[in-house]
Amino acid sequence: MRLYLASTSPARLTLLRAAGIEPRTIAPGVDESALVAATEATEGPLTPEALVQLLAQAKADAVVGATVDGEPIDGFILGGDSAFVVDGVIHGKPHEPHIARERWLAQRGRSGDLWSGHWLIDHRGGQVRGAIGRAAAARVEFADVDDAEIDAYVATGEPLAVAGAFTVDSLGGPFIRNVVGDPSTVVGLSLSTLRELVREFDVTWTDLWNR
Repeated sequence: MRLYLASTSPARLTLLRAAGIEPRTIAPGVDESALVAATEATEGPLTPEALVQLLAQAKADAVVGATVDGEPIDGFILGGDSAFVVDGVIHGKPHEPHIARERWLAQRGRSGDLWSGHWLIDHRGGQVRGAIGRAAAARVEFADVDDAEIDAYVATGEPLAVAGAFTVDSLGGPFIRNVVGDPSTVVGLSLSTLRELVREFDVTWTDLWNR
């Protein structure tokens, strides 16, 4: 049983590999900002759950019909997205050092919610047979890090390309005091949620093991 990951996220790939799955990765090429802007223009502001699900589904849908190494997709397609929420404000990837620093100054010593969206398409046999999605959230408690630690962390560049400007599985890990919920959700993909989605297609999780 093959899993196709519609994402270029190194963290999601590493997470799946550690869980026994070697997915085939496909870059979805979705203009996330444009999609969110267009959706909110017609539907109004999106909740964190709706936002990550919108983008997760768009990424998975974008690779339907694609080929990998000249072969059609035969298995499950997974799209994912993440967003961090503090005081009701949604934070995606900061991209710029000064934005990452501002976020850390505001969130240190506090807590927020990391939302991860999942969209799973059953594409066995080379055609869409069904699709299902679900979001998961985990509460993240930050240590009261000092200015020097924040500056050093931002200077590594790591927080610039991740939702909420932090990681829990790399350099940012020591700055996280506690996680309430599935820890893998904070990495960008809830393994327990993915297992539940797979089982709804009458597939056993261990059938995906291929490492």
